[in-house]
Amino acid sequence: MKKRKRAKFEQEKFTPVSAKPVATTPQRLASLIKSVRDIMRKDKGLSGELDRMPMITWIMFLKFLDDQEKVFEAEARVSGKKFQPTIEPPYRWRDWAAKHDGITGQELLAFINQDEAIRPDGSRGLGLFAYLKSLSGTEGRDRRDVVATVFKGTVNRMINGYLLRDVINRIDQIHFNTTEEVHSLAFLYESLLKEMRDAAGDSGEFYTPRPLIGFIVQTVNPQLGETILDPAAGTGGFLVEAFKHLSPQCKKAEDLDRLQRGTLFGFEAKPMPFLLCEMNMLLHGIEAPDIDPGNALRFPLRDIGDRDRVDIIMTNPPFGGEEEKGILGNFAEDKRTAETALLFLQLIMRKLRRTPKPGRAAVVVPNGILSGDGVCARVKEELLSEFNMNTIVRLPRGVFAPYTPIPTNVIFFDRSQPTRKIWYYEHLPPEDRKNYTKTKPLRSEEFADCLAWWTDRKENEHAWQVDANDIIKHDERGDPNINLDIVNPNFSHQMNLDSPEELVDSILSEEEQIKQAILDIRKTLQGKENEQGPS
Repeated sequence: MKKRKRAKFEQEKFTPVSAKPVATTPQRLASLIKSVRDIMRKDKGLSGELDRMPMITWIMFLKFLDDQEKVFEAEARVSGKKFQPTIEPPYRWRDWAAKHDGITGQELLAFINQDEAIRPDGSRGLGLFAYLKSLSGTEGRDRRDVVATVFKGTVNRMINGYLLRDVINRIDQIHFNTTEEVHSLAFLYESLLKEMRDAAGDSGEFYTPRPLIGFIVQTVNPQLGETILDPAAGTGGFLVEAFKHLSPQCKKAEDLDRLQRGTLFGFEAKPMPFLLCEMNMLLHGIEAPDIDPGNALRFPLRDIGDRDRVDIIMTNPPFGGEEEKGILGNFAEDKRTAETALLFLQLIMRKLRRTPKPGRAAVVVPNGILSGDGVCARVKEELLSEFNMNTIVRLPRGVFAPYTPIPTNVIFFDRSQPTRKIWYYEHLPPEDRKNYTKTKPLRSEEFADCLAWWTDRKENEHAWQVDANDIIKHDERGDPNINLDIVNPNFSHQMNLDSPEELVDSILSEEEQIKQAILDIRKTLQGKENEQGPS
């Protein structure tokens, strides 16, 4: 009896939330989300933003889905069509979450976490997550497949069921069936993703500054009817920006359907960014995101044929990592490497369509790719001889601050012809500073000069052209020696002395390149020893 009284007291303590809807303003939404995060800080199962953000996301995901289902159900009723719900009772949000004095505490945790549990209607059956993971579409890919994929990699980390009920009650006040609120929340969600990136440290490699994404999408200029892929999608920034770029091109219902299905594709192997990516795309109007939760590098390159190719690839692949040996076996023996960025570059080259219209790509790469030799040089030789690498935009230090000091570049290439000439454009930070920082990041308007130059290319202090024949060289053994790290010949800023901090960063970057080269050599030697067998 005492336990029951205590449980009632705890429930009253943690769920005093009004059911009154929150006004559809960004300020009220921000305040509501802040209150949710404040509640989560009390739960000992969550250790920081990297835990709290996925929790907020999966809860909002289910509320969003239920609100959208209500709209679709009403539309089907008006048109006289049969409605097939994505989630059946009693697992819909309205069945277990919308009642603010509903199940809570251990009962709520058991329903969500356990494979079998007492459901809100009193019957025994699958728990919530177990049910969601079991969903499967009947005709191709639909929302049931999306939900199942999302929850296969999702875990409820909150351990206080009363706090969880309080969070659910607050998120229930968001109404995703109004366009204004969805737009407001989409904007707020992107700011939350940025905050999580700031808290991520070494885990933040899958985030790309939105101004850089916007610049790349503008220059690649996708057209309706083209297929677009990001093989390292992260939180879906490139795909969301491509969707926003393509939406104004839709003039009729068939165009909208084509944009929604069969246009945008992605891969994201990490469970947390995968979940964030799905929610980000849903909030921006993509009804059934087509994101593969596996490693894009898991397929042998030789097995990728015409049906697997796409028109456009825009991506910022991870660099500096190392893949398992099983993945390396998918690549040609002379092009296996520990540098993840080089593996992704080979995949991208293979995935670009040849005909009827040559595919094109924009890829963010570190400086080491431009100057590297060995496997790196062999990949670059193939890139220059079989693709038209028409442009390299050189970015300064700090674009990815504070996660890496390494300078990066965006390489643009297509399958139209072998490379003959390469345009370089050097993007510099504003005159009042030498590089970008976390507090003074890259801004969209700073690409204005490059965008103006893009359609009317002439050499100037920021832009120059190099003949590919002057770059493609071979050593005395016939191995390629290709250095794309070309210094701007028209501008003297390179003569300025770097600060001690910049010199240290440069040395560390070079040491990392040396380390990767040594690892490649060691793997090559080990491979030869294995072929020879024991002596």
